[in-house]
Amino acid sequence: MRLFGAKKHLTVFNHSHCGQILLATVGRVCINRLYYFRGKKLSLAETNRQAAMLRNSGFEDSSALTLQSSEGDIPQGRELSLSWLAGIIMTGLTSVMLMGGALYVSFLGQDTFSTPHDALQVANQRETIDFSSAAKTDRLKPVTQTHSEREIIEASIRVNVEGEFRIRNQPFDRIRSTLATAATSLSSNIPEYDPVALLNRTRSRTAALTPDLISTDIYGADVEGEIIVRTSAMPMDVVPASFVTDQSAAAFVRLTLERSYSPFEISALGYAAENDSIIELDNIASNTIVGEAQNVTVMPKVTLPEDKILGRSERILTFRTATPLADALRQNGFTANMISAVIGAMDNVYPSPTLPPGSHLRILFGPNRTNDTLIPYRTSVYVNDTHAATVALTDTGRYVLGIAPAEIEFPEEDIEEINVNNLPTIYRSIWETGRKYDLDDETIDRIVSLYAYDLELDKRINAGDSIELLQTAPDAQGKQELLYVSLSLGGTSREFFRFQSSDGEVDFFDPDGETGKRFLIRRPLEGGGRLRSRFGMRVHPIFGTRKLHTGVDLAAPLGTPIYASGDGVIKRAQWVSGYGRFTEIQHRNGYTTRYAHQTRFAPGIEAGVAVRQGQLIGFVGSTGNSTGNHVHFEVRINGNPVDPLRVQLPRSKALSSRDQTTFANTVNQIRDLMNRSAAPIVIASLQ
Repeated sequence: MRLFGAKKHLTVFNHSHCGQILLATVGRVCINRLYYFRGKKLSLAETNRQAAMLRNSGFEDSSALTLQSSEGDIPQGRELSLSWLAGIIMTGLTSVMLMGGALYVSFLGQDTFSTPHDALQVANQRETIDFSSAAKTDRLKPVTQTHSEREIIEASIRVNVEGEFRIRNQPFDRIRSTLATAATSLSSNIPEYDPVALLNRTRSRTAALTPDLISTDIYGADVEGEIIVRTSAMPMDVVPASFVTDQSAAAFVRLTLERSYSPFEISALGYAAENDSIIELDNIASNTIVGEAQNVTVMPKVTLPEDKILGRSERILTFRTATPLADALRQNGFTANMISAVIGAMDNVYPSPTLPPGSHLRILFGPNRTNDTLIPYRTSVYVNDTHAATVALTDTGRYVLGIAPAEIEFPEEDIEEINVNNLPTIYRSIWETGRKYDLDDETIDRIVSLYAYDLELDKRINAGDSIELLQTAPDAQGKQELLYVSLSLGGTSREFFRFQSSDGEVDFFDPDGETGKRFLIRRPLEGGGRLRSRFGMRVHPIFGTRKLHTGVDLAAPLGTPIYASGDGVIKRAQWVSGYGRFTEIQHRNGYTTRYAHQTRFAPGIEAGVAVRQGQLIGFVGSTGNSTGNHVHFEVRINGNPVDPLRVQLPRSKALSSRDQTTFANTVNQIRDLMNRSAAPIVIASLQ
């Protein structure tokens, strides 16, 4: 046995516990009088010399550790106390639990904003907060302006009913709003984000050309009632009857000239409005050169969060028209129970159920302990910039009257504090905003599906991102038809227009006449998976060699469904070396997709079988050279691998050339509706 670099091999005898001490203790050994060195018995002098060397090296004679003091050479000298050891362990565990509890309360606990004891106390001094400036040492949350605008606009629309052109006024519902920067109870029960499941929601529908379909063919001027325009062929030998006599025409000319040269300010009869209210909608520029950047990703500046949990933020709203208090609270994330509790708490000090024009609402949001939403901690009502009532949430979960918050200078526009941790994903923000404006879930789902192919909807939004919508006015059943949607993210806008092509299909197209649906799905498995390894050079996790990773690895639980990325024909569905269970699909125009490491194939998936986009082809596994459950997904163009997440993919459908002109007119007309003011356009004016 070698002891701490000693050059002699020693064998210990006599004491039964010496060997145990050599193995169990460091720096202590039982030094016996009898030693063997390399199989030879040592003399007494050599034994003493070896013992002296061990003592000089730091070893000493000592008894073994024991739980029974009577077994040691020195009674009470090497005894272990189990009670003492247990006491130390319990003290350590208790300290850890106490410190953990203190940290939990510190980071996740809820401060007391109002209690029954101090709810009705009046503050002696109030601090005025100015959002425009602050001391250098203050750390203020960024504040952004928000806009929320919903208007009903009217336009004269020309429709074709059984060969007759009818011109009538049609109301439209226009919404302009910034995307929600915090998730409240409005979006607490939305469907889980699943990009593949959105396939069935983007299917175009076929409809007959009937007057039930809302037309956007703007006539260009307002009319009262409904005008029917009939056209018929007039025989060449028919001379129209004269409706204006020569005397009437002469009188009209004389009256016009007299008023024109009169010294008094008498306006002549005009034939058109003096302002530029008449707009030519069919003027399409044909000689415009448009450049489009390919394979360019707009990356906004990323602000790193200071904490990893939801924080507080305050929202300040200004109402320009009389608004029911209950509606204002509901649109800002209050549940029905919260609305009842808040209105009931302030009933004695603010009994009015309506917020008058010019009133303000200040809402302080904070994290909910039970889920990932924000709940209102404090709500204050101001009438004519004067505080009227404040209701706050207590630690017991009740809303009671509270002290007015610090005074501020109310801005003209709505503002909201931005906490980076509170920013929701694009997917959830669209749902939150849609429900704020009482859009039905089918419409919101349709909007989300339009952008599911171009955007990673599970990324967070940026402050200032916005959305614009145009819908028809509610019909007798309260249903509205979506006509236009524009989503602005990071300064880039993406528009879609509803259009019915000549073959009867109704779908949404971008300004170039292409649908939002892509040729291939970029993450073709249920839930989209978690990106574990990107396309490009990497060190192989198993072999340790540096080589090109020809696809992306999307991790998901064992058995997660895998879907066909696009329409095509199964080229291979078999075991392939390191890929394990492997499927390859041949698509149009030289595109192929590959799916590796599957645990099993879906029934009926074999070479030569035609599949459609979104069809089940297999299940996630870890077969072949794999370190865990995932799918290795590849996209190849003419045999060359490309990055599935960044490659520029063609659209699934584009309008035919015969529909392009009509669609271009529709685009111009809808944009006119989005840009016109709520006031009607007149065709002539009398002075």
